[in-house]
Amino acid sequence: MKKNITIIFAFILLSGVFVKWKYYSPSKLLVKAQKEVQALTDAHQLHNGDIIFQNSLSSQSRAVEMATHSKYTHCGIVYLKGNDYYVLEAVQPVKTTDLATFIARGKEGRYVVKRLKNAAQILNDSVLNNMKTIGEKLIGKDYDITFEWNDDKIYCSELVWKIYSRGAGVEVGKLATLKEFDLSNELVKRIMRKRYGTNINYEEKVISPASVFESENLVLVKEN
Repeated sequence: MKKNITIIFAFILLSGVFVKWKYYSPSKLLVKAQKEVQALTDAHQLHNGDIIFQNSLSSQSRAVEMATHSKYTHCGIVYLKGNDYYVLEAVQPVKTTDLATFIARGKEGRYVVKRLKNAAQILNDSVLNNMKTIGEKLIGKDYDITFEWNDDKIYCSELVWKIYSRGAGVEVGKLATLKEFDLSNELVKRIMRKRYGTNINYEEKVISPASVFESENLVLVKEN
């Protein structure tokens, strides 16, 4: 009996250590991300207007992976404010997030940064200011869970695409319609039924993070 109690106590103790480790792992990712951002800053590796991609841990991320056949499910635009980098992103709601927090929120803290080709010529101060102004007008907008193409609500890749299109006159990624994505997976079907019911507009214009990532107008800056 005494031996059984000892075994049970040891199991509870080990379980507690495991739960504690899981609980603190996000903060470890944040510390790692902060060091990463400092290294990027010291190396002057990031520029205003860079686009950052990650595999989000949001509830819809796996469905986006399945529908687009890409591990990149979230993206935003990097801006320098003072001495700190931020990401303008469409979550709930559209907002700016410090870069370290953004990186730490992705799967395993991994990310990719891409930059517009000929950015030095195209993204001058005037164009960047115009892009920032367009983006700021969208801050506070709700996240668009049905991926509609109006500005009433905004999703992540839509935010990036529209800011570049309207502010710099450049399309980063090819627009598609909803029906062009792989909607055959059961997880994708379940989420679509939950969000759309039976009223699905398969002709809706959509831009995916994968399409932005694969844009021929972008070049790789950093992958981690």
